[in-house]
Amino acid sequence: MADEFDAVVVGSGPNGLVAALELAQAGWRVLVLERSDTLGGGARTAELTLPGFRHDVCSAIHPLGLASPALRDLGLEQVGVEWVQPDAPLAHALRPGHSVLQERSLAATAVGLGVDGRPWERLFGPSVRSGLDLVDSLLDPLDLPPRHPVQLARYGMSGLWSVSALARRRFRGDDGPALLAGLAGHSMLSLDAPITTGFGMLLGQLAHVVGWPMARGGSQAIADGLVALIRALGGTVRAGEEVRSLDDIPPARAVICDVTPRQLIDIAGHRLPSAYRRRLERYRYGPGVFKVDWALDGPVPWIDPRTARAGTVHLGGTLAEVRASEEDVVSGRVPQVPFLLLAQQSNFDPDRAPAGKHTLWGYCHVPSGCDVDMTEAMEARIEQFAPGFRDLVLARHTMSAPQFEAYNPNYVGGEINGGVADLRQFLFRPVPSLDPWSTPVEGLYLCSSSTPPGGGVHGMCGRAAARSVLRRQPL
Repeated sequence: MADEFDAVVVGSGPNGLVAALELAQAGWRVLVLERSDTLGGGARTAELTLPGFRHDVCSAIHPLGLASPALRDLGLEQVGVEWVQPDAPLAHALRPGHSVLQERSLAATAVGLGVDGRPWERLFGPSVRSGLDLVDSLLDPLDLPPRHPVQLARYGMSGLWSVSALARRRFRGDDGPALLAGLAGHSMLSLDAPITTGFGMLLGQLAHVVGWPMARGGSQAIADGLVALIRALGGTVRAGEEVRSLDDIPPARAVICDVTPRQLIDIAGHRLPSAYRRRLERYRYGPGVFKVDWALDGPVPWIDPRTARAGTVHLGGTLAEVRASEEDVVSGRVPQVPFLLLAQQSNFDPDRAPAGKHTLWGYCHVPSGCDVDMTEAMEARIEQFAPGFRDLVLARHTMSAPQFEAYNPNYVGGEINGGVADLRQFLFRPVPSLDPWSTPVEGLYLCSSSTPPGGGVHGMCGRAAARSVLRRQPL
């Protein structure tokens, strides 16, 4: 057994799979162990409601699948991943009958924003023109010194602001601030917090540069493609094998864990130095989510028909309304009017539902560990913008924050981003270190979204961890 594997990766999320693939490409003999019977971590798809309805269990829309340096050049299209681009990346519904669309075209988006069009162009123009250069620098924590310092500096001049503050300075109407607030809401931070504009700018830039695509048939295709690439290089991937302790793992030169600090303590705490363990114990997790998947008898009947052109829909209202909902959540309160993040994949991918039927994927933010059923509040909100929606519901599947954690222990309290990404913890994940993917235990590494650059299906945490292994322990 000591000679069978060079590296063992614990967890088959996109980061774990990319770490394994990076090492396999370098000639390492790799084993991936996955607790669940299904591989993929945050990239899984299942018939959660009725036969023939394919729902993404976690992640659904994947701009970083096209943009991430760790994924874009792997040849995923050669192993079954087909990217589907909706007509428009995003619609933000401000009020019944009025949505503003973020188009692939920056100019077209600006036209739709009216008085906020020119400010939108000025805000996003430099980053859109920089293309993937900016994305590479933002997502690659090992890019030191940065290859594109001018683009980073321009981005930082606006990105360090809170959305609330920047919107007051830049925009005159309601549409621009609302669209930016919805983008920034993915951060799960207060919109008064620094760097929330940065989150919104990155997601908005991706919409203009590469779009917000989905994987045909479901996000599972991404995980399956990565597994196929690993196996083609001789790697071994096993599902249904839970690792409760490092002692359960076959001997190997390196162990790379696609887990958050809490699970790392559980499986390796007996080997961690006490000072490092205490720092991991202080790592902070953010709000949770409540998710609903719907099987529908037809498409969502939006009052504003333009909303149906978008793969992703934010039901948030104005900046003030999005801010109030997110402020409730970060303050530990259940929002009375939740900010909804929806994806209507079956509008563009017929493989998601039987002929003539549709799916809708959606979640809202809730306090960590909250077990309140948000189904009624979410459906009431959708009904305001799409009267008759409830009449189309054939079946629904719900997951509360505690159920999310039970499904995947990495989602602590139902939190899907691997830990709070405020300014301090965005820079220092999970602890302040020049090599945060390594640990004080020789041969033990961390590759989850609790390491830089953080949450998202981009694989960059896994690539950085694998490169840390290769620097410290070359074959």
